[in-house]
Amino acid sequence: MEDFQKILKKNNYKKINFKVSKTQHLLIKASINGVKGNFILDTGASNSCVGFESIEHFELTAGKSKTKAAGAGATGMFTQLAKDNTIQLGKWKNKKLHVVIFDLSHVNEALTQHKAKPVHGIIGADVLLNGKAVIDYYNHCLYLR
Repeated sequence: MEDFQKILKKNNYKKINFKVSKTQHLLIKASINGVKGNFILDTGASNSCVGFESIEHFELTAGKSKTKAAGAGATGMFTQLAKDNTIQLGKWKNKKLHVVIFDLSHVNEALTQHKAKPVHGIIGADVLLNGKAVIDYYNHCLYLR
């Protein structure tokens, strides 16, 4: 039987490593608009997002959003939207990412309380679906195509 990784490679999947934090979050590096950042890989998040404090860092053009964010015990949070950004994880790239911008301070407070590094944002199901994601939890790798 052919090796799992070889099958994915043969089907043009790109391998991206992630780390598991002390808080059991999956931490992954990504670039938005060519600027590197640290993210949580979150299969339960519908959209990829960054904190308000990262708008300039990632050179985002923040516009109005009708969406209210909810998650991790908070609901009805004000958001903004930055359309058509380039995201890159390893060698995988997408040039049409819409990034939700909202207050990530509660996420980063929880991480720092557990002596984990703060993050710039979250990589969500939008990227995972677009990239036909396969997650290898045992070997700490994400595959996107």
